[in-house]
Amino acid sequence: MNVLMLCISFFWLAMTSDAAVLPSRSSAPADAPLLPEVAQEIQELAELLRLVDTLPTDYRQGFYRVLDQLAACLERRQRMLGYVQDSLNQMSLDLKYLIFDLEATRRERDEYRNLLNPFHG
Repeated sequence: MNVLMLCISFFWLAMTSDAAVLPSRSSAPADAPLLPEVAQEIQELAELLRLVDTLPTDYRQGFYRVLDQLAACLERRQRMLGYVQDSLNQMSLDLKYLIFDLEATRRERDEYRNLLNPFHG
């Protein structure tokens, strides 16, 4: 079984499972759900592989190389989308902390003003 068959089998399992996520790698972001467009592309790639399997052996190898590249591109794009999603989630969390800190700083400022107000009033 070649790499493409393994990739498509994996993607098909990931797409049809309840979780529908790619496996995380040590350097990869948290599990990213498959986008509907990616799931459709995986189905189309699997169908194309089934069609290529019906070709004579001489022609299959050339198609397998191209399909391997397509599968690699799909995986890379899904991984990049996962990185982007993780970055956006982290930025959102950081922003919430900054807003909380700003509000706390404003409350502290107002408290100190009220403490100083009797002396300047």
